Amino acid sequence: MENEVMYDYMLVIHPDAQTLQDVSIFRHLISEELGMDQAAFSQAHIALFRSEFPEKYEADFTGMLEEMVQEQSAFTIYTSRIDHSKQGERHMFYVNVANPKPVEELHRKILRTFELKPGTFKPHMALVRSVNTQQFNRLAPYFANKMFVRSFHCHSFSLVRKPAGGQRYELVREFRFGRDNASEHPLFNHAA
Repeated sequence: MENEVMYDYMLVIHPDAQTLQDVSIFRHLISEELGMDQAAFSQAHIALFRSEFPEKYEADFTGMLEEMVQEQSAFTIYTSRIDHSKQGERHMFYVNVANPKPVEELHRKILRTFELKPGTFKPHMALVRSVNTQQFNRLAPYFANKMFVRSFHCHSFSLVRKPAGGQRYELVREFRFGRDNASEHPLFNHAA
């Protein structure tokens, strides 16, 4: 029997350089307050899809995505504030996507491509995941009613992977949208 190499694959939208830098400032504050290593944080992103499968299916997976993105139009993503959620005993702080519809539609297209049924999906950029209640209470005063108003052009998404159970994702490839029309009137302008 052949020993198959399993990978954890994820499709992500990466924000522009300015938004990445601004998120990293908040993550630095979090790491200082909680005594966490800054290296524990992944690059800021909006996750679209995640699955674990053998490497031998990667070419088929990317081929199906390449076909799908040819009809995808570019769009602008707007953020508005920092929010939090709780799952069980763990908490997460994240940047809220103010206009979730284009990201939700892209997520649905990806699921349809792989003949999967959509579930609950809330586009966001995690600042910190899986903090306990004590850590949450230490961070909450910093983020209560904190605005994070940014915008960036989304013209692609990336496929990243790591060995199943591995620590760091590596870029496999970027999928540029076939209809990359820049937004003529972004709500917020800033240099990248």
